[in-house]
This record gives sequence, structure tokens and C-alpha cells, in this order.
Amino acid sequence: LTVNSNMHLAHARFLYGCNGMNLDILARAPFWNRGLNFNHGTGHGVGYLMNIHEAPTGFRWQYRANETHPFEEGMVITDEPGIYIAGSHGVRIENELLVCKGEKNEYGQFMYFEPISYVPIDLDAINPDIMTIEEKAWLNEYHESVYNKLSPYLTQEEKDWLKEYTRKIS
Repeated sequence: LTVNSNMHLAHARFLYGCNGMNLDILARAPFWNRGLNFNHGTGHGVGYLMNIHEAPTGFRWQYRANETHPFEEGMVITDEPGIYIAGSHGVRIENELLVCKGEKNEYGQFMYFEPISYVPIDLDAINPDIMTIEEKAWLNEYHESVYNKLSPYLTQEEKDWLKEYTRKIS
């Protein structure tokens, strides 16, 4: 569920003027649809010179006065859903996303997120049976990007490892 949640938010297309509260449901829906929740924010702004939890934006389902600013082009925000089972285990996936301008048409200025951290998602921890065809395609596309961006800087042994951990799922 955590990877589904992460991908739903990362692939959002939205109108300019939206803030994190408007979009948080995209990440929480896979959990809420199963009667689950994660009791932390879905993401936060990332600032200049290591100001990690930077206002004026974040992803939360609850209102916070300092997180109502709309997403602006060039902002960096984290996408970090997770689930923690008391006394057992937890799973959290975090990526950083860049806010980008998309197309502008008669409906307004559309925006989207572009991943800027490229780390493979552990395929052994994923249940492909609960993923849609579209979600599998998103994950395969992301892993292809991870491999293409990182492999030029790796030794052959490291490339082989990365190839295995970014393999396609079906």
C-alpha cells in the first residue's frame, strides 16, 4: 500500500492554486479504502541550506494555518507515506518532488510533480497483486529512470545490482 500511496501523489496533475491539503487524499486513499491510516504528515517542504521542514507548504489532511500556500513552480516537497503497526513493523517510502508547470489551457494552469530523488523501491516488499496496471507501469517507468540516471556513474558490478533491483514487474 505504501508504494501505491507514494505513486498516486507523485503522479498528480492539478490546477495552480492547490495546496497540500487539497492533494493529501491522493496519498491516503489506498490506506483509507482499507480502513487504515498513517498518523503523520504525508510530506513537507524542503528548504535551502538544509531547512528540512520548511513552510509554507506540506501534505496533510488536517488544516494547518502555515501550510495553506499554493504549490509554486520550483518548490521541493517530500512524498513520504507510511504505515506503522504497533509492536510489529513499519514501512515508509520517501521521495523528493519538484513542483513543475504543466500545460495551460482554458481550464487554467496545470501543475505536476517531478521526482528528484532516484532510489529503487524494494520490489521484494511489494505485492503486485494489489497494484493496478497503471501503478505497475508507473513503478516500471520510475525504476527505468532510476537505472538510466544512476548507471553511468556505477561500476559494472554496481550496474548489475541496480538492474536487478529496478527490474520490471508484471
